[in-house]
Amino acid sequence: MLKIEGLTKRFGQKLVVNNLSFRCGPGEVLGFLGPNGAGKSTTMKMAAGFVAPSAGTASICGHDVQTDKLNAQRRLGYLPEGAPSYADMTPAQFLNFIADVRGLDSRSRRDRLTEVIELLHLGPVLDQSIETLSKGFTRRVGLAQAILHDPDVLILDEPTDGLDPNQKHEVRQLIRSMSEEKLIVISTHILEEVEAVCTRAMIIADGRLLVDDTPANLVAQGAGDLDEVFRKITTSNASPTTEDRS
Repeated sequence: MLKIEGLTKRFGQKLVVNNLSFRCGPGEVLGFLGPNGAGKSTTMKMAAGFVAPSAGTASICGHDVQTDKLNAQRRLGYLPEGAPSYADMTPAQFLNFIADVRGLDSRSRRDRLTEVIELLHLGPVLDQSIETLSKGFTRRVGLAQAILHDPDVLILDEPTDGLDPNQKHEVRQLIRSMSEEKLIVISTHILEEVEAVCTRAMIIADGRLLVDDTPANLVAQGAGDLDEVFRKITTSNASPTTEDRS
């Protein structure tokens, strides 16, 4: 459902993503991990078709995100870093706008809006402007727009950022409930989240893939918890080349 081949991104002389290749299928929840500046968000933006790669390709359900972008993005739900939205809209207005963009018919719109609003407990803030919402509610509005059209592939950048422990638990339950038939890719710094919901974990540093395994195998091989394994892998492998420093 997601195919990445030789994905590379440079910003000027800086190599941010370095020849990444991997494939994911339905039923997988992939935890995409790495230290700050590792290239996680840039990779997700390229996979979603919002940033053009310097080299390589990404496809969603067989549709190349650059040459067949519209069909690729029809199958995709994307929560970017920061959950951008229109600050002067209310959640109700914003989600109706997203329903228009996604081409939901009147019945699908009504049913999906009701379902998503209930799933993410947005009822109390539906008519409040987004700019006045807490970080947690803003994040939930962003997640609501990502799942509104019931996509086959979800790419979620820090989906529980700003949520309290109860809200994090609810979002993790939601991810688990959606994962049987979908592919879900999660970028997160919360390693307990990876252990809780992910079936697969990839660790990158300096734009390079270092590890691709199950969370359980990583913990078993590292003889410690995932936090310790992550530190060991990223500190022992993150040594930028002269080209990367420039």
